[in-house]
Amino acid sequence: MRLPKVSSGGNRDEFAVIGLGRFGSSLARTLVSRGASVLGIDRSPEPVQELADELTQTVVLDATNEAALREVDIAVFSTVIVAIGSNFEANLLTTVALRELGVNNIICKALNLRQRDILLKVGANRVVLPEYEAGYRLALELTIPGMLGQIDLGPGYTISEIKTPSRIANQPLNRSDFAKRNLNVLAVKRGDHLIVSPSQDFVPQTEDVLVVLGKLADVERCAED
Repeated sequence: MRLPKVSSGGNRDEFAVIGLGRFGSSLARTLVSRGASVLGIDRSPEPVQELADELTQTVVLDATNEAALREVDIAVFSTVIVAIGSNFEANLLTTVALRELGVNNIICKALNLRQRDILLKVGANRVVLPEYEAGYRLALELTIPGMLGQIDLGPGYTISEIKTPSRIANQPLNRSDFAKRNLNVLAVKRGDHLIVSPSQDFVPQTEDVLVVLGKLADVERCAED
């Protein structure tokens, strides 16, 4: 079966999501809510039927089958997300097939770091570990009460949202731990107001929330009150 193309192909807002479990279906629905065109794929008819009225297109097929993927013109999508979680062999074979078909941007879901490393080696452009990352963030929040949120930027660096530690409140940023540790305050949330790129003589208050860029270890130390 050949599906009609969502548009002319190659648009940055066209996605295919393979695997419509909890993670894949949530991702697909959110992409659609953001105005994207989404093709949902699963080997089981139940999730495909459930999402048929919500996604741009849905299809039942075995994504490990390269010929089947070719039939739905999978390479026209700007990004394909492999959201297969429990069956790593299927995840791996699907990733290889997508790379062989020339998909430009392949994002895969993995359950652990070993799976991530393997998927990157066989052609994934990016691998996300939802359970691992959620657990890691929760552990930081539990052990560092001042840490409210975090975006991992790569080896050792992060953008974090932290409460203003009491020891640096009511003094200029250039006289605080932030200056000593080369941490950059990108923004400050003060009630309903957002202060972007505050100056070095800006004085944070105890109730402020700081958006900080720097080394993870330094951010963690500053967030501890």
